[in-house]
Amino acid sequence: MAHGHLDLLLLGVLRRGGPLHGYAVIAGLRDASGGEFDLPEGTVYPALHKLERNGFVRSDWSIVDGRKRRLYALTGTGRAALAAKKKEWAMFRSGVDAVLA
Repeated sequence: MAHGHLDLLLLGVLRRGGPLHGYAVIAGLRDASGGEFDLPEGTVYPALHKLERNGFVRSDWSIVDGRKRRLYALTGTGRAALAAKKKEWAMFRSGVDAVLA
């Protein structure tokens, strides 16, 4: 997966279903992509932590089924970043389509 696309995908999953715990983010990404993006925890959790450090995501601890889990949610800054990244993706896709046409 090219640099930066994982951030776009994770922000998109959180926009659709957040707040979500890490496993639910992984499952949401896998389900929304029809299985194309079945990423390991070792890829997703560091990316979520980076998004949190950048202010795009916030996390809070919660008890789910008797287990302490961290729930991730999109921030206002994250929503703006998602909109900008979607615009960049649309321009990139348009350019690729033009070259391949």
